[in-house]
Amino acid sequence: MSVSAPRRGGTTDPARLLAWEVLRAVDERGAYANLLLPALLSGRRLSPRDRGFATELTYGSLRAQGTLDGVLDTVTSRPVASVDPPVRDALRLGAYQLLSTRVPPRAAVASTVDLVRATCGERPVRFANAVLRRVAARIEAAAGDIAVLLSAPDIAEDPAGHLAVVTAHPRWIVDVVLDALGGDVAGAHAALAANDTRPAVHLVARPGRIDAEALVAQAASVGLGARRGAGSPYAVHLDGGDPGSLPAVAAGDASVQDEGSQLVTLALASVPTIGRDTGLTVDLCAGPGGKAALLAALQAVGEPAETAREPAAGGHRPPPARLLALEPRAARAGLVAASLAGFPAALAVRADGRFPPVRPGMADRVLVDVPCSGLGALRRRPEARWRRTPADVAALVPLQRQLLVAALDLVRPGGAVAYVTCSPHPEETSEVVTAIAQQRGDVAILDARRCPPFAGPPFGDGAPGGLGDGPFVQLWPHLHGTDAMFLALLRRADR
Repeated sequence: MSVSAPRRGGTTDPARLLAWEVLRAVDERGAYANLLLPALLSGRRLSPRDRGFATELTYGSLRAQGTLDGVLDTVTSRPVASVDPPVRDALRLGAYQLLSTRVPPRAAVASTVDLVRATCGERPVRFANAVLRRVAARIEAAAGDIAVLLSAPDIAEDPAGHLAVVTAHPRWIVDVVLDALGGDVAGAHAALAANDTRPAVHLVARPGRIDAEALVAQAASVGLGARRGAGSPYAVHLDGGDPGSLPAVAAGDASVQDEGSQLVTLALASVPTIGRDTGLTVDLCAGPGGKAALLAALQAVGEPAETAREPAAGGHRPPPARLLALEPRAARAGLVAASLAGFPAALAVRADGRFPPVRPGMADRVLVDVPCSGLGALRRRPEARWRRTPADVAALVPLQRQLLVAALDLVRPGGAVAYVTCSPHPEETSEVVTAIAQQRGDVAILDARRCPPFAGPPFGDGAPGGLGDGPFVQLWPHLHGTDAMFLALLRRADR
């Protein structure tokens, strides 16, 4: 992987240089910081302190990009967007240090000037020095208050405008979160602020391979802090460290998977079917394979079969459980196949979920985890909030509807479909489901809040708790500690 190379003749510390390299790669070629940064860190001999500082600078500057550009625009004679990109990225790193770290202002300015000299040459040094000195003065005058610094609208008069400034999000995303939370300004503020927190690593202990308690103990044996998840019986949260150091992860008995992804998968596996089962479960959009692997593991140990099937008429023995996982892209299909290794009753097939290679009405359950905007995982992808646009969502909605229709056609009468997205955006969540349900006469929307694992603690004791107004489930980082996963459960009926 290539990044912009620093020029000779300048000096800067390695943590700031590495952060600048990641920002340049994100800007130049659309790199994903959460993939590139660990790769670069693994190849550099940095102290633990420098590794931590490089991580904070990189992710913090990317998350706050809009705010940083706004601050820089207040002190430059030309829009920051017109500044030479390598210089602009260095200025963003400097402004972030001044605004959000404990680095003394003089050190933040001097180190950024050194970075500009090392990476961009001598010509822009005076410009960078002048700009950052002005930024430092403005931050001091505003006592570090972003609302004052950027003249944020009054929260009572323009809640979305105020939150966009103080939480460093594009206004359209603020509007989406406010809409999804029913206009709850305090809740939206908490949800947006959660996008700036570092997410804990969640693991799934695959049923039949290792249980959550054993996985916690294994983490402790290699010096990693870990604890059981709150909602999924298979979830383990790591306090830090490399999950790859766990033998269970190396052996495929456990893997990294957000607890929200586990919960929506368990909901589909737990919802009862009605009538005679075929034994077939289909994952229409399986890449990269985490949910498919959990479904396969549950099938292999027969969980939660006792609660997820109505008694068969005439005492028929249920057929063997099988899983078909579809993924259209070759690389991701390969990941799905790897995740299903060791599950002989699970098959990965490269196919478009809109045109599944299965006759209609043959599946007991269908998981359709549709491609979406990813607004529910912004804390994991720091640059995404500035990349996504409303047009991206509009372009995805037709595909999401087509996939849901395909899932409903594939499931048998009495079977269940789980429609899942990693987004809280109503246009790609509840509006997709209600629109398709209204077009068909063979669909009932179930109250997902009343299905395991959501029907009991920690979400509610026999009643919906903290999951929204229903019938859907919307998880949130600030409420549940998970990605903002959306779940709708639908039952197919005879027309």
